This record gives sequence, structure tokens and C-alpha cells, in this order.
Amino acid sequence: MADKSFLIVVYDIPDDRRRTRLHDRLLDFGSPVQYSVFECRVDADERKKMQRMILKTISKRRDHVRIYALCEACVGKTWVSGGKEVLRETPAVIV
Repeated sequence: MADKSFLIVVYDIPDDRRRTRLHDRLLDFGSPVQYSVFECRVDADERKKMQRMILKTISKRRDHVRIYALCEACVGKTWVSGGKEVLRETPAVIV
């Protein structure tokens, strides 16, 4: 099994339709933890696929998306108060 990276995806998209579309598509890669914030555990191929999907979904002029990669040591130091716990595994997708 390929190594999985822990990513935080943060986006600011003023258009409701594009924002909803991106949110729905990001569910294939991770879990929403706040408005416009996702935690994802993906391998290198999944990350490339996610980045391609993001570029196809957003307006490069109007929208902003950032992906932060956290090392396992940093993930272990993450503090959470309220809401969902830190994503420890990739969520299962049932088709």
C-alpha cells in the first residue's frame, strides 16, 4: 500500500455553486472539518487527481484554494476542541 500524506485543504470561493461543487467533490478525498476546510489522507496519485479536479472546478481568477501537507509528527501534535477528531485514516467510500 502506498504511503498516505495528511493534507489540509482550505478554500475561499465566493460563488455558491462552485463552492458547493468543490465541497461535494472533495468528499471523495477526505472529510470536512469546518466550513471550507477538509482533512484528507491521500497517496501521491490521489493527490494529483484531487489537484486536477480542483483546477477543473474553480475559477483561477476568483477562487482561492490552499493545500497544506502535515508530517505525521505534526498530525500527532494537532489539538482539537469540539467538532470532529483529526482524520486518522482515509474514510471508506461505499459504492
